This record gives sequence, C-alpha cells and structure tokens, in this order.
Amino acid sequence: MNDFQLTAIGHIQSPYKQKFAIPRQPRLVPQAKAKLVFAADFNREEFVRGLDEFSHIWLLFRFHETADKGYSAMVRPPRLGGNERKGVFATRATFRPNAIGMSAVKLEGIEYKNGQLCLLLAGIDLLDGTPILDIKPYLPYSDAMVDATAGFADTRPETQMTVEFSSSVLEFIKQQTDYPDLHDFINNVLKQDPRPAYKKQKEGEQSYGMTLYDFNIRWQVNGEHNYVTSIEKN
Repeated sequence: MNDFQLTAIGHIQSPYKQKFAIPRQPRLVPQAKAKLVFAADFNREEFVRGLDEFSHIWLLFRFHETADKGYSAMVRPPRLGGNERKGVFATRATFRPNAIGMSAVKLEGIEYKNGQLCLLLAGIDLLDGTPILDIKPYLPYSDAMVDATAGFADTRPETQMTVEFSSSVLEFIKQQTDYPDLHDFINNVLKQDPRPAYKKQKEGEQSYGMTLYDFNIRWQVNGEHNYVTSIEKN
C-alpha cells in the first residue's frame, strides 16, 4: 500500500510558459487567467455538476517539470531571501517526495464548447501544461481559519517595486485585443519581483525576459524600478 498510481484528470492552459515569473502563491496576480482542460475520461459535465455554486476551488496538481529531479529534506524558501534552510514539509517548495502541489484559485466559470469541458480560472500560479490530479470546492467556513499563523510566511509578500512601460510597449498593448488585462497583468507580475533571491542583492541595471501568453517581454531592473523595454508576439 506504499505505492499509488495517479491519473491526471486534465491539464492547465496557463499564460505562464516558463517557471520564471510565476507568482509564488495563487491569487497574487488576479489577472492571471487560465483554463483547466479535462482529459477524455473526465470530459463530461456530470463531473462538475454543482461546482458553479462555488466561487473558489482547490487544485491538486503535480510539479511535472521538477518531479524527475528528486526531493530535498531541506530547502531555501525565497521568502527568506534564499539564505536560510527549512524542512521541505515546512514550505511549499517544488522539490517534494511526491511532487504534489495545491492552489486555491478563483472559479470564473464552466465552459463546454465543441465537445470539450473546461474550467475558467483566475489568480492562477501554475505553469502551462501542469497536470491536475483532483479538484475540491473551497469551503470558507472550514478552509479559512482566521486565527491561523504561518511562521516565516505569515504576511502577504510585498515589494516596493515600481513598473514603467516604454511608449512602444504601451502602444503594442493598446493595439492588441486578445488580452484586455495585459497591461495590469504584466504590471502585477513584475511588482512581485520574480528575480531569484540572490539577484536581488546585486547593484546596477539587470536585464530579463519572460514569456506570458504568446508574448516575449523584456525589461530592465534598477534598484526597485522595472522598465519594460519591449514586447513581441511569438
């Protein structure tokens, strides 16, 4: 009974095409929209009947890109600047014995189109293609414990980062119509300061790039200021 086989019930279609720039917890970037696309065996409306009565859901998923890299008993949480070790079970790190994660996200709707069942989600923090193992409704009376404490992660992560867009980037965002929240999405992703902890200690200008949806975005960081220099469609 020590070995189990799990079957993915679906996968996530996410704007995050790479691990870099994904918020470290769900709902930190409300504009991050995604779909949960159900696998063939679960592609029936009966599986989600009544789910639309809930505003939020729990997603249990597999860290599919790091699962084959094993696990560590001790990890370095980004919230502690990457300088202090904690036991893996005292964190939400990806390098876990069973590579299972969980996220509470907003359920914006249920879609059944052209024979495909999907959940429409917001505030997602999952990589594109993430396998979903299970879904459970979020129950405020049980899941939201007002007297809970959370050790080193007791408060919402905040930064003093500011974000500025070049005129060409602003014009590009204005011209595209597929993602009306694209400006706010990029802005809030960068305000989370997605850089590795060790990079935040370095002085001087740093340049970075990320892929959101089908856009390549480049920006520069100087101190606590982000300047978005370019955006191109893949």
